Amino acid sequence: MRVRPKRLQKGDTIGIVSPSSPPGREELVKSLLFLEELGLKWKFGKHAKNINGYLAGTDEERLEDLETLFQDPEVNGIICSSGGYGAGRIVDQIDLQIMKEHPKVFWGFSDITFLHTAMGLYSNLVTFHGPMLGPNIGKDTFEDLSKKMFQQLFEPMELHYTEDISPLETITSGVARGELIGGNLSLLVRTIGTKFEVDTAGKLLLIEDIGEEPARVDGLLNHLRMAGKLKEVAGVVVGDFARTETEKKWTLTLDEVLDHYLKPLQVPVVKGFKIGHCEPHFAVPLGVEAKLDANEKTLTILPGVE
Repeated sequence: MRVRPKRLQKGDTIGIVSPSSPPGREELVKSLLFLEELGLKWKFGKHAKNINGYLAGTDEERLEDLETLFQDPEVNGIICSSGGYGAGRIVDQIDLQIMKEHPKVFWGFSDITFLHTAMGLYSNLVTFHGPMLGPNIGKDTFEDLSKKMFQQLFEPMELHYTEDISPLETITSGVARGELIGGNLSLLVRTIGTKFEVDTAGKLLLIEDIGEEPARVDGLLNHLRMAGKLKEVAGVVVGDFARTETEKKWTLTLDEVLDHYLKPLQVPVVKGFKIGHCEPHFAVPLGVEAKLDANEKTLTILPGVE
């Protein structure tokens, strides 16, 4: 059983970190207004606004911010400013004992998947897969449901996903229970062969991605298959796969690829969840028990905070 972080309260301070790429400046400023609406204060990591090519500062600077804000007694939770690329460059240098000793809300997705996986394995911490400040919250396209998902940080609440939110399709029927883990498919594959290799045994595996055409998704799922990660799952929650179009004349569809790898697993699989690079973005805690009912096409997730 993973440790659930303490719930947030109005007046709490959120630490803002940039473990990957730098966020857009205008979007970042606009996103702070949303934190104000939630009744939260904020505190930027010392290097959170740095730019080092496609990285938000040097590896040492990004690492320092992450560890410092987790240890900062004034900071009650941490939200990532952006995804992109870079978290994997520092993950093996993070003192993950710090997160274990100072459990706090940690929120982000996409490239942050590497950090979710590492903290789940070595910090035993429930973390949150949800929209980030620059690329999501600071955009005019940020929807009301996406905003409402932040309420799960202020009060322990069970989450229920039904077709009232989006159309869902059952790939394989049945009912599965297990710890919800996963995130961005590309990043999950990058953990394989490292000390942060994703543990899928008996788990409900969430997968989502962006900008990967069907042939690339095929390769990623095949990698998971050959690594034995698919045969161990209790069930699969297929989130949003954005911008999967290809200019190739001959191609399989994304649905054909998903069916090829997920149907033979003989475990419950449902696709169509608005979890990922999409609006609305249904934010979820990772590391808590959940139930996927592929017959009724529902996903129920236990609270992520204490």
